[in-house]
Amino acid sequence: MDQPHTRIADTRPVSLWLFGICAMIFVMVVLGGTTRLTGSGLSIMEWHPVTGILPPLSHQAWENLFALYRQIPQYHLLHDGMSLDGFKHIFWLEYFHRLWGRLMGLVFLLPFLWFAAMRRLPSGLWKWLAVFFILGGLQGGIGWFMVASGFMAGSIAVEAWRLVLHLSCALVLYTAILWTALSLWQPVPRRTARGLATRRLALALVGLVPLTIVAGGFMAGLHAGLTYNTFPLMDGRVFPKGYFAVPLPRGWFENITAVQFDHRLLATLTALIALATVITGFAQGPRQARPVLAALAGIVGLQYLLGVLTLLYRVPVPVAAAHQACAVLLLTVAIVLVHDLRGAGQRAALATAMPAHANPAGA
Repeated sequence: MDQPHTRIADTRPVSLWLFGICAMIFVMVVLGGTTRLTGSGLSIMEWHPVTGILPPLSHQAWENLFALYRQIPQYHLLHDGMSLDGFKHIFWLEYFHRLWGRLMGLVFLLPFLWFAAMRRLPSGLWKWLAVFFILGGLQGGIGWFMVASGFMAGSIAVEAWRLVLHLSCALVLYTAILWTALSLWQPVPRRTARGLATRRLALALVGLVPLTIVAGGFMAGLHAGLTYNTFPLMDGRVFPKGYFAVPLPRGWFENITAVQFDHRLLATLTALIALATVITGFAQGPRQARPVLAALAGIVGLQYLLGVLTLLYRVPVPVAAAHQACAVLLLTVAIVLVHDLRGAGQRAALATAMPAHANPAGA
């Protein structure tokens, strides 16, 4: 008789590997956010996926790269007169951002090939993993597509919609890999009669958090955090006067006033849904979900506080980077909660569907 392709226990190493990939994507998102916050993203004006792995190794190489940077608008508009040492300071952050992406590709590809060769992958999973690898590779191209927009005349930063596209693709990839890793770690849902309402709220949270992050991406791309630096009012008003200055729907993506108000609104709605999820979960959910619910409560409170501080202090880099990191943590906890409650309501449904004379425990 043929042996199963893999046993449930065999999926744990694959799961751990994918959790590691998720951790690397998390670092990549934070690095990317910090690169944008410091204006370092345009310091490398060429895209060489293979040869670009090496930094400049001589003084002449540094001079050549700096000469290229002095040709783009950002240098003349923001950094005119910058020294070579100043250029090196912004170069290294973008270099490590790109290097980390290349390292991620290797950390994904080599174990994938090994697991496939050793027949340690569940049947059909290799196709999804191949899709993840291809999407990860495309992220490099999307990143360059984003960076190239900053070289156009009059530009001092990349276009907001290209930045959001790059960020959104990273979030999609992160969510898909995290869900796969969780499913390999816990293939069989825990059946429980409790937690269905909590799971529905958590599902709403999984939709709201990425939407709020995307709105934050437009905030970052338009430098909208440098205006209306009061909270909770905007220019002394609950609803800002200039919201419709740019006709909708274009204003939702181009009007600084509308972009900031929408981000505030989505963040507040996200916090309220998270609070409702925590209260409902502790009141009606299963006990095994309580640690995740406690983490959700703490992270959403910290995230809201960091958002307010980022605004009030006009986007200080450490606080803004922590705000972006915390957003991904919030998404992570929401996904873990939804996954943990996959079997919510199943026991009750089985009991309802079972004939009255049946004995679920066996005779």
